Amino acid sequence: MYRILRAGNRGRNCIAKWRHFGRDCTTSTVSKEALDRYHPGVTLHGYQVERVEEVPELYLTAIKLSHLQTGAEHLHIARDDSNNVFSVGFRTTPMDDTGVSHILEHTVLCGSHRYPCRDPFFKMLNRSLSTFMNAWTASDYTMYPFSTQNGKDFQNLLSVYLDAVFFPNLDKLDFLQEGWRLEHGATEDRASPITFKGVVFNEMKGAMSSAAQLYAVGCQNRLLPSHTYSYNSGGDPIAILDLTHQQLKDFHASHYHPSNARFFTYGDQPLDAHLQLINESALEHFQRIDSDTDIPDETVWTEKRSAAITCPPDTMAPDPDKQTTVSVSYLLPRITKVDESFEVSLLASLLISGPTSPFYEALLDANIGSDYSPVCGYDGSTRDASFSIGLQGIHQDDEERVRGIIQETLNKVVREGFEADRIEAVLHSVELAQRHQSTTFGIQIISSLMPMWNQDGDPISSLQLDRLVASFKRKLAENPRYLQDLVQRYFIDNNHQLWLEMSPDSEYTPKQEKEEAAKLEERLRELTNDDKEQVYQTGLQLADAQNQEADISCLPTVTISDIDPKTKRTVIKTENLSGSYVQLHEQPTNGVTYFRGVSPLGALDTDLLLYLPLFCNIVTQMGTDESNFREFAKQEELKTGGLSVSPHIVQNASSTDAYELGIVLGSHCLDRKLDDMMNLWQQIFNSVTLSDHDRLSTLIRMEASDLSNSVAFMGHAFAMRGAASAVSTVGKLSELTGGITQVNLMKQIAELEDLSEVISKLQRLSSLVLNRTDMRLMVLARLLSSKFLHKEIREKGGAYGSGASIGTDGTFKFYSYRDPHSMDTLEVFRRSLSWMQSGGFTAHDLDEAKFAVFSNVDSPIAPGSKGVSTFLNGVTDDDRQTQRDRLFKVSSHDITDTADRYLGERWYSSYLIGPENDATKQGGWTLQE
Repeated sequence: MYRILRAGNRGRNCIAKWRHFGRDCTTSTVSKEALDRYHPGVTLHGYQVERVEEVPELYLTAIKLSHLQTGAEHLHIARDDSNNVFSVGFRTTPMDDTGVSHILEHTVLCGSHRYPCRDPFFKMLNRSLSTFMNAWTASDYTMYPFSTQNGKDFQNLLSVYLDAVFFPNLDKLDFLQEGWRLEHGATEDRASPITFKGVVFNEMKGAMSSAAQLYAVGCQNRLLPSHTYSYNSGGDPIAILDLTHQQLKDFHASHYHPSNARFFTYGDQPLDAHLQLINESALEHFQRIDSDTDIPDETVWTEKRSAAITCPPDTMAPDPDKQTTVSVSYLLPRITKVDESFEVSLLASLLISGPTSPFYEALLDANIGSDYSPVCGYDGSTRDASFSIGLQGIHQDDEERVRGIIQETLNKVVREGFEADRIEAVLHSVELAQRHQSTTFGIQIISSLMPMWNQDGDPISSLQLDRLVASFKRKLAENPRYLQDLVQRYFIDNNHQLWLEMSPDSEYTPKQEKEEAAKLEERLRELTNDDKEQVYQTGLQLADAQNQEADISCLPTVTISDIDPKTKRTVIKTENLSGSYVQLHEQPTNGVTYFRGVSPLGALDTDLLLYLPLFCNIVTQMGTDESNFREFAKQEELKTGGLSVSPHIVQNASSTDAYELGIVLGSHCLDRKLDDMMNLWQQIFNSVTLSDHDRLSTLIRMEASDLSNSVAFMGHAFAMRGAASAVSTVGKLSELTGGITQVNLMKQIAELEDLSEVISKLQRLSSLVLNRTDMRLMVLARLLSSKFLHKEIREKGGAYGSGASIGTDGTFKFYSYRDPHSMDTLEVFRRSLSWMQSGGFTAHDLDEAKFAVFSNVDSPIAPGSKGVSTFLNGVTDDDRQTQRDRLFKVSSHDITDTADRYLGERWYSSYLIGPENDATKQGGWTLQE
């Protein structure tokens, strides 16, 4: 069955439509085979099977094992999914702010016994077809996951990961590079001042300059003060400078042991091969120990507490007098209590999610602040869970008012409860989420399970959603006031609650700088002449190590012959109904229908184009003639997985100046609710209401706040858009609709009291509305990123990240982020072109770059997303095959020729986001506040 939106009463054009017919996946071959093959008590490769359970709602079989010699735990998820996943995690419980667990996470990836080359982790990015490679440090664990669709690649990556975490070199120079060091500003110049450098040091200076991050860390530290959670696991920049190399090695010895490890595998590859490699490569070399990393029970408070912290002022805040953030946080049951955790997470959704929730109505609709506080909702990432609710962007005088509203809202919920429709909507979202298929499903599973499993909880029970939902429904049927009783118990009668206020301090950043300067002065006073000579010589040694060409012959690799030369094709049906292009595609989507639509706009005046993102953001949240925004939101929750609208700017494949401009519609729903979903879209297109001033004001404040906060986290992305805007038509459009121009516009709009002109523009848009990339440039970008920029900018310069990319807007971009030497980096970008033009890379380097590009080209596509690229961008399977053939054929000459032709003596634009510095003051830079 299919439907198409036709012209409504405003005379809109028909919308081109694409969707998938849903088809249930009632069986899983891999899951059934695992169920038949593995049984409790069976031993294989040093492991014993403890538990085997089928989870039919997720089409998987879960197998829990333990390693007999070491006690290491292993969870395998057998499922018909070719995107196989591995992860190993360790409970890491730092007892100071030095960032030891974070710096260790970086350093173990810098070389190991079997793979002693420099930086094998980053080298493997170019020798692998991985669909995901990463590592991260949480508050109480560190994990190392990867995924790939290639069996040989899986074994290669598994071998490298195991050696990295269990047998790392932990070389002193790697610690100095990744953690912190004293070094001359100009390494080879004795006369240049000595300063602090280090990748994690710079990363955390950037992270802890964000008000949202400061608030999150401050809240956790104070709500859970008894043990490891009272410290910053990422590292406080000043405290990082106290960490020693020996302390790092000691932490590895006490925490990175199989007895403290949790292994995870997922997908359609056989478990036996995984276990054999893990045992032979790592586990059989260890004996069981008492890892002594348990986290004790948090001491429960008998009285409520309050705290206050400060942060840097937000220069992009719409109202400089409204920059205070407040919230109340409640300690909840331990996350290992799976049923209680599930129920409280549902309760949190009922309380805060969507316009019909009690706290949305009481806090956001009151127009006191700009948005919920950065810490908000249910948090199951620590041993004891928590719930937080509050506001950001308020006037300091409104603090007590917010506190009163929160308490009264909870009292009201206890008195009146929740509407049955709200409860049904939250349960509907659970059902839809479990049916919705994602290409990163395996990564999502281990990411969600790890916090609870890390605390010795039962990971399989958390997967049994049908049981959890049935149990909740039974309790609610037996006691209609069950949810109200939970609110009374966990919130109103709970004395372990923290009221946290954060206010801006204009001296915050200068104080931090003074503290760092004082620390540096103290260290320099302690240095003897011999110590200073050692600092100089160590700097030269590190620079020499960074400049050496690494011998990577020890690392495993895939080869070009391991890559399928044929594109995986998607069968698509196309029709023309009433003048509209319709694309249909049947896939096994577990009874979920996916819809995409494009409404072309044609040319727009810049003045109107600037308002397109705002229009897209609010058009489904304002209500219609048939339903006010609350009623519409309720139906959206009950019938769909959400309605989304976004700008559509696609460059023509054959011309950098031609493009298509419009909007993209997106939604999905259970098959049985397809008619309801399409009816909601029909309402939007026929009778959307845009004149509710109060509602629009609320949405504008929230959007302005989100954009402002995103600059600190994604500054490099804004910088790339800014640079591209000067050299590409599509780049210019992308900057106007998603760059700093848009951030500033939303700030200005949020400051307006009279929104009549804004409403007029949105209504005009409503009346109007309702790529192919050269493979040589893709390979060139990968070569520059991995073979030149990474070494020069991250290893030597200490930036957290850098790279080069070819965009869909017809521009080639360079970027860096959390970079302490941004002006020097611009010169590195220029030198990289000379390196490329001179052919400073080998044939093997070229193959590695191709692997990385193929890894992206062949990334898995979820059933609900197949055919989308053809529909939105016009790129067919034949086009993809042509691209694939070209990628195989890219030669060294092609790369140097492309560098000359496209990146040589060409006009370029530079864009810097950050504080003004001496170099930018010298001229040639346009300052954009």
